[in-house]
This record gives sequence, C-alpha cells and structure tokens, in this order.
Amino acid sequence: MRTVYPNRFEGRRAVITGGAAGIGLTFATRFVAEGGSVSLWDISQPAIDAAVAALGAKASGIRVDVADWAQVEAAATQAATALGGIDVLVASAGITGPNVPLAEYPVDQWRLVMDVNLNGLFHCNRAVVPYMLAGKYGRIVNIASVAGKEGNPNASAYSASKAGVIGLTKSLGKELAKSNITVNAVTPAAVRTAIFDQMTPQHIEFMLSKIPMGRFGAVDEISAVIGWLASEECSFTTGSVFDASGGRATY
Repeated sequence: MRTVYPNRFEGRRAVITGGAAGIGLTFATRFVAEGGSVSLWDISQPAIDAAVAALGAKASGIRVDVADWAQVEAAATQAATALGGIDVLVASAGITGPNVPLAEYPVDQWRLVMDVNLNGLFHCNRAVVPYMLAGKYGRIVNIASVAGKEGNPNASAYSASKAGVIGLTKSLGKELAKSNITVNAVTPAAVRTAIFDQMTPQHIEFMLSKIPMGRFGAVDEISAVIGWLASEECSFTTGSVFDASGGRATY
C-alpha cells in the first residue's frame, strides 16, 4: 500500500463492489486503514469471508449478484442499516467476457457482460444514491477501463460496457452536481489481478504492448487514484474520467 492518510475517511461508510478481491479489496484495505468502515459486495462468499476476516471489525460483507436488481436493492438497505448510512460507493465489480471477434461473439456472453459491467453498475449507483441524498453527501467512483475510451479488438462487449460506464458517470455527475455528491470514473489500463484468468494470453500481450510504460498497473496505484476521488477533497470534480493507463490513453 502507498502512503496512508490515517484520518482521511474517519467516520465515513463505503460500499465497495467486487470488494473481496483485486482493486476493490485493495481500496477497502486502504479505506479501513484511513478510518472508514466498509461493506464488501461480492459474488463469492468464501472470498467475502476471507476479506472480512483480514480487515477486521470495520468490515462486513454481503453476497450480491450485481446483475440482479432485487439483490442490489436489498444489499443497499442492509448496508445502510449496518453502517448507519452510505457515504461512498466504489463500483468495481466486473468481468471480461471472451476474447473473440464480434462476428463470433456468443450472444449469451454479450448479454452477461452487459448485465454485470453496465447494468450491474447502474443497479449499484441507483441503489445508493437515495441514501447519499438523505445524508446530503456522497462520493461515487465507477471503475471503467481505457478499453471504454479506445476499444480493444476481440473484446467488443467489454469495451462497449466500459464505454457505457463512462457515459453513465458523466450523466449522473451532472444530475447530482448541486447535491454535494460527486460521481467520477477511473479508466485503468490492464492491471494484473485474477481477472487476467478470464483472458487469453494473446489478449494480455496485446494490452501490454499498448502501454508506453511497458508494464501493467498495480492495484495499489489504482487504489491511490480512487482514494482522492472518494475523499472530501474531491469537492469540485464530478462527471470526470481519470486515466491510470501508463501513458496509453490519448484523450
């Protein structure tokens, strides 16, 4: 973990989706270390149990399929009750889908990627905003991807879903601009996490070849960007997209 600011999130309450692994768990670790309490949402109960045990008393977990609105709505109620409110949402749950040309893309897999990456993120934003409005404060950080800006070949569903995340973020940021709730997105280039297990070696090599720094990002580097966007200091920035791409992004 990079520099810790011990009191930055003192008293703040966060929901982190995909929170039991990868970027989500790394940020949850930082959030707790900096004084906050977290509700980890993930689809893997064993991973949730392990993460909560590692993080201690300021962490709790809920098994949630973000593609299912009823589950998300119930989880938001449960988290808000347990935490006493919701101040921060980091929406990092996602899947890659297969790496095949669009003309060969399985229709059911296209729908699954959209259901998790875009509809699921919508569900989570939709579910927490009322609690933030009630508390007159909120910070939403949606994890998109540089693929949503530039498009990766043989990853049409993933690229399209992450482009949708960027559009949703910009729209919601404008809607909430006068409510003390900021909504921003982070667009990482490839970061070596368990999500690489869903990709072909050829696709991984393609992504690496596009990064001018010549390496993959680290989860703590992405977490550091999220940290500012999730903090009180992020008070005049909303509907924006922040790259963490090793120089890949061109706009």
